Amino acid sequence: MIEVIWGSAREKPVASRMLAEALSAHDDAHGYLYIGYPIIGSPTGPMKMDAILVSPQYGLVAFDLVEGTELGDFEARQDDIASMLEVRLKPHAGLKSGRALKFDINVVTYAPAKQILPNTQPPYFLANGDNPLSVIRNFRWEASGDVYKNLVAAIQVVTSIRAGRQKREPTKADSRGAKLKRIEESIANLDQHQSQAVIETVDGVQRIRGLAGSGKTIVLALKVAYLHAQNPDWRIAVTFNTRSLKEQFRRLINNFTIEQTGTEPDWEQIDIINAWGGPGDKERDGVYHKFCRANGIDFLDFSTAKRKFGEQKEFSGACAEAIASVSNPVPLYDLMLIDEAQDLPIEFLRLCYKSLSDPGRLVYAYDELQSLTGASVLPPEELFGNAADGTPIVRLNQDDGGPRQDIILEKCYRNSRPLLATAHALGFGIYRERGLVQIFDQDALWTDVGYVVEDGVLAEGMQVTLARTPDTSPEFLENHSPIDDLIQFKKFDGNTEQTDWLVQAIQADIREQDLRPEDIVVINPNPLTTQREVGPARQKLFAAGINSELAGVSTSADIFTKAGCVTFTGIFRAKGNEAGMIYIMNAQDCASGWDKTATALGRNRLFTAITRSKAWVRILGIGPNMDVLIQEWNKLRANDYKLHFKYPTAAEKAQLRIINKELQGRGRRRRKATRLQRDQLLQAVERGEVDPDQLILELENLKRSGRL
Repeated sequence: MIEVIWGSAREKPVASRMLAEALSAHDDAHGYLYIGYPIIGSPTGPMKMDAILVSPQYGLVAFDLVEGTELGDFEARQDDIASMLEVRLKPHAGLKSGRALKFDINVVTYAPAKQILPNTQPPYFLANGDNPLSVIRNFRWEASGDVYKNLVAAIQVVTSIRAGRQKREPTKADSRGAKLKRIEESIANLDQHQSQAVIETVDGVQRIRGLAGSGKTIVLALKVAYLHAQNPDWRIAVTFNTRSLKEQFRRLINNFTIEQTGTEPDWEQIDIINAWGGPGDKERDGVYHKFCRANGIDFLDFSTAKRKFGEQKEFSGACAEAIASVSNPVPLYDLMLIDEAQDLPIEFLRLCYKSLSDPGRLVYAYDELQSLTGASVLPPEELFGNAADGTPIVRLNQDDGGPRQDIILEKCYRNSRPLLATAHALGFGIYRERGLVQIFDQDALWTDVGYVVEDGVLAEGMQVTLARTPDTSPEFLENHSPIDDLIQFKKFDGNTEQTDWLVQAIQADIREQDLRPEDIVVINPNPLTTQREVGPARQKLFAAGINSELAGVSTSADIFTKAGCVTFTGIFRAKGNEAGMIYIMNAQDCASGWDKTATALGRNRLFTAITRSKAWVRILGIGPNMDVLIQEWNKLRANDYKLHFKYPTAAEKAQLRIINKELQGRGRRRRKATRLQRDQLLQAVERGEVDPDQLILELENLKRSGRL
């Protein structure tokens, strides 16, 4: 059948819907129908395609859609469409022979409301509501199957922004630098599923879920650029929890817009904006601060919110009060996109929704396994609250044949199979002696995120073996190096030995393995101890002639990596970023906590740290808790990096932290309040709401007074 990928169809909604229904209704027709895509740059500005069909039976067919009955100069429009598509496709070597494409570009003007069509001669074609497929069946794909695959790839590729920003010139063919270059070249293009996630456009709320490394941040950035090109009059905002994502978003949006349209984005219409924000210049502004200012209500800074609402409730309390203070909020944006939703309070997501003009276009993305705060993302029916009549304001998964409202990205393009399986095994506690720590709410989510049931049954109380396949974990991500080099665990007797090994390994990476300093990131999972813990290693590297930066401390809060420098970071700033080589210090801190909630959060830190790696990871630690992690990893290795465990019963699930909870005819579960003041405080520091120097001074005063 023909799969429909719904881009922006707001200019010609009726004709778009009728074309999609007419073509997808025939099971004997196959291919992809793109609505509102692609956008092609031209000397007169971006040219938006109404729709294109890519079919192994009928080839490439572009559609010129007409909403009413006036056809106008359809021949000139068809000529322009064919010319622009030819320009777009000819740079792809596999699609041309000499100077000509290996296939025809057919264009059809589709006017469903037009009852009687005038006669035309090829290459001009007309169709109405009764006969689009009968016209298309006159076309035939005459080229080879390989050419068709290349055509699909050329149409589906949204952009090639994953490639490294600086050209690599390794000196050794088998060095890590050379291997990293080949990896980056292999993942330079978005895959088909990611491309569809970029293009699919909803007039309402859209949720994007996916594993670490599945491309959520990239999809959001490209969606901003795509919809900005389609709707240059829209006011668009993209917000997030990790400030170091700001420059990444700016770069991705800029690159995509230039690549697709030939022009830079209009930054007056796009805000890459913090979540909380505060008074000052535009870079310090935030969604909450802007909401307060626009609606004439009091803005609460972190200290004031803390006094008013208490520990861990600062931001949620401030947002809830702001919402309650305004009956008819001023619309701030036509579209908002939220990254890292798992680390933002539900009150903030509601505030974002209330900041939108009708019809409330909001896209939010998350991976609950990367939650570092203990919060769980509610089902959308609960997340956005109820209307006056008690019905949910937002419902997803409506199977109406339109654009998808709930998208799951199952393929991981950052982490190899062994790395991702290690992250999941440790994150869930699959091989933990004391049993699981957390589990998905819906059993089917395991297959949604790319696992297959290799043995057993994915059902309550049953033994099951879950494995990743080459379809969801591409083999090139692991075949470049022996598995024992991809991931290593190292236990040390003390901090000095850990630091010495780390420094020597980094020196070897740079001087013997062709890695650049910026290819290396060192993560300390405990955010409040990071500055102290990484100090000795940074000093020794400096003595050895290797520069480093402590992200957000010695660099701007909006910058994560710096050319020519190894990056040291706490776990919060690491989120959303990636590197070829990841070193994790003091991993023992992630093994367990005072209860299962704290244990789950510690393991989420380890999961998040491991999944920053594009190639290699070294997990370092000290003491008996490090033995716990190593024992679990050894069991995973013995099972060939497959997850073999007894699936929990409903009663057992009730004792675990539930991930990706969905509404299934039951009310909201009361979740345990956690005492994660350190993490909340660090987030406030990173958002710029707390002065780190003042915090250090206050901690020193407490220590001197004997209260710390």
